[in-house]
Amino acid sequence: MLLDEMMDSGFPLTTEPNILKDMIAPPNIVSRMLSVVTGGSSSVSNTLPGATASNVPWRASDLKHSNNEVYVDLVEEIDAIINRDGFLVKCEVYGEVQVNSRLSGIPDLTLSFANPSIINDVRFHPCVRFRPWETRQVLSFVPPDGEFKLMSYRVKKLKNTPIYVRPQLTSDAGLCRVNILVGMRNDPGKPIDSIALQFSLPPSVVSSDLTANHGSFDVLTNKACTWSIGRIPKDKTPCLTGTLLLESGVDCLREFPTLLVGFKIMGIGLSGLKIDKLDLQNVVYRPYKGFRAVTRAGNYEIRT
Repeated sequence: MLLDEMMDSGFPLTTEPNILKDMIAPPNIVSRMLSVVTGGSSSVSNTLPGATASNVPWRASDLKHSNNEVYVDLVEEIDAIINRDGFLVKCEVYGEVQVNSRLSGIPDLTLSFANPSIINDVRFHPCVRFRPWETRQVLSFVPPDGEFKLMSYRVKKLKNTPIYVRPQLTSDAGLCRVNILVGMRNDPGKPIDSIALQFSLPPSVVSSDLTANHGSFDVLTNKACTWSIGRIPKDKTPCLTGTLLLESGVDCLREFPTLLVGFKIMGIGLSGLKIDKLDLQNVVYRPYKGFRAVTRAGNYEIRT
């Protein structure tokens, strides 16, 4: 039923969720009871939604909220590759501007950044007007109701990473000695939480004896290892040490694992992008405006 309303002669026609929700009512207990009593089974509305003839089809025209508020989240993921010599091969940020809008009427919003020139590869929600961004690099839009992704972007060729990982693996005589240090390289100004390392032991490893001086270390049956550090303490450097026993006939380890690093930083975007202000027009009320930023590790690899 949903595909029938979305397609016309095999081509996409109506894809806006706001219109589809008005056209096809979601299933509930009341509709099921009515279909049993009346014998009807169609949940398709007999009238065409008003948004189909609007120039903002992603938004209903009669929205009303008791509390008018809008929240803007800057969500970034940092991708990095560090080779076995400790040099930064690649470091870039993929970011999204996520909005949760609970505003009455038809508000017209303008979001501006303090330093928009640093971002590349931007992609916009259909509600964003392209001309203001092209001329002044501001986001002008009439938002959909609820949560949506306003835009995505990339910031390339970053020079630094927030934490360092220094692995040392030496192998001979059927053993591999492991020493991995983790510490803070550059203080981002906010605490770095949920730090974790994941890696898989090579197939030639029979058993492992690894110990961490901070956090917890686990080895699963499929040789997947997880070192959960949390937050780096001020009085010591987290260290993972121990030995790996190789299978008989193998003198030294020839295939070294790749370390996958995870972390989260609340309250800051590592790309340096900052929201300057959010202005509202075409409304008579004064809504609450909230802003938040978070950075997470994406594809963050340490080659050993």
